[in-house]
Amino acid sequence: MEMETTISLLDIRPFVPELTMICTGLILLLLDLIVRKKEVVAAVGIAGALVALYGTCKLYGVYESQGVFAGMFVLDGYANFFKLIFYLNVILTICISFKYMAIEKASYGEYYALLMFATTGMMIMVSAADLIVLYLGLELMALSTYILVGITRKQQRSNEAALKYFFLGAFSSAFLLYGISLTYGLTGTTNLREIAVALQTLNLNGSPIMYLGLIFMIVAFGFKIALVPFHMWAPDVYEGAPTSITAFMSVGPKAAGFAVLGRVLFDAFAGMQAQWASILIPVAVLTMAAGSIIALAQTNIKRMLAYSSIAHAGYMLLGIITGTDGGLTSTVNYLAIYLFMNIGAFAIVIMLRSEGFRGENIDDYMGLSKSHPVASALMLVFMFSLAGIPPTAGFIGKFYVFMEVVKAGYVYLAIIAVVFSAISAFFYLRVVMYMYMKDPVKEVPGLTGSPSMSIALAFTAVMILIIGIFPSYLLNLVRHSILG
Repeated sequence: MEMETTISLLDIRPFVPELTMICTGLILLLLDLIVRKKEVVAAVGIAGALVALYGTCKLYGVYESQGVFAGMFVLDGYANFFKLIFYLNVILTICISFKYMAIEKASYGEYYALLMFATTGMMIMVSAADLIVLYLGLELMALSTYILVGITRKQQRSNEAALKYFFLGAFSSAFLLYGISLTYGLTGTTNLREIAVALQTLNLNGSPIMYLGLIFMIVAFGFKIALVPFHMWAPDVYEGAPTSITAFMSVGPKAAGFAVLGRVLFDAFAGMQAQWASILIPVAVLTMAAGSIIALAQTNIKRMLAYSSIAHAGYMLLGIITGTDGGLTSTVNYLAIYLFMNIGAFAIVIMLRSEGFRGENIDDYMGLSKSHPVASALMLVFMFSLAGIPPTAGFIGKFYVFMEVVKAGYVYLAIIAVVFSAISAFFYLRVVMYMYMKDPVKEVPGLTGSPSMSIALAFTAVMILIIGIFPSYLLNLVRHSILG
């Protein structure tokens, strides 16, 4: 019997949000040729992301029971929640980058288009139920991000960051493809659910080749989320990239990396939990240690936040190590909270940037509370949250992860994490101490804010405080998304 090969228009409905983002990116490229005012281009970008968000909400629960495109693409609550993170990430990034890109003399239309394409790649990654689709999404995200890192073409450090990111990113893609080929060779499929079935029926859980394929995949995802020892690109790239892109990268690709790591390990390799936990435990400890300790020596705030981001990846990884639904929920909850506190912190760094003044050195924050009290108060909220001090959302994120780790029987991991969390508080509170307890050494020019920047800052700060005081709303939403 001949197979039906035609695809009706109804079959592409599950893919409408991704198509909306791609079409928005293409429209932005055309608009850039016609429209002089870059505000219009940015506004259309935000509108496109909101339309895609509406599309995702409309599709919620419609295709949940079965995968689409022959089971290669899923629209479960897990994917939809991560897409919500990506929409917020791209909208907030556009809000904080408009004025900044003008100062950097890099206010190109393709900047906003590439943000759309990178976000589409992340969306495809989290909905992928097949390793090939996952790889396609990852490459769309990665190639767009490589260009965004080097978009300030006249700056040497930006070019250097883009090249480093590109070479190491290509290296990690090779690891992923090698892992996929080994897995396919043994199981005969690239579908995540079918891999899990093949592992059971063919009794491959103890196979050394399967173990090697799993290691290669973990290494590839480790590069994307900057786990030690695959983190070497992060500090240089975070420092060299435009600050708005650093904010975008520190949340989006990291969340996408964790989403696919969770899906691959929980859906395909659930039967090998003992093996992958034995790989991830030392990686998590090293990541927390390196991120927390090396950050102490940093004087550039973007490098400090890069190492802070590495340490946070270590805390998030603990939830996945548990191998439980509760652990995965705590990691996703942490990622949602991380979006608000990290974008907020980078937004303040962007506000200090003006002609001839970078505002990236920690000394630039000396006595900031005297000249810019509102910016200092907001930075205090973001630093407290990153340090995990109650009643901010950062405390809630860490608390739930540590609680799930203890529940799963890894008490020693929770103790190690608390110790490194205490160490990391030092470099966050140092910024607060510089702002409030030291006299200004140099004159900080007027802040380069804009209405969109003010909205983004107000939104992130309010969300941090609301989640910190009423954590159950976000946690229940995450739990409902993952467990149904």
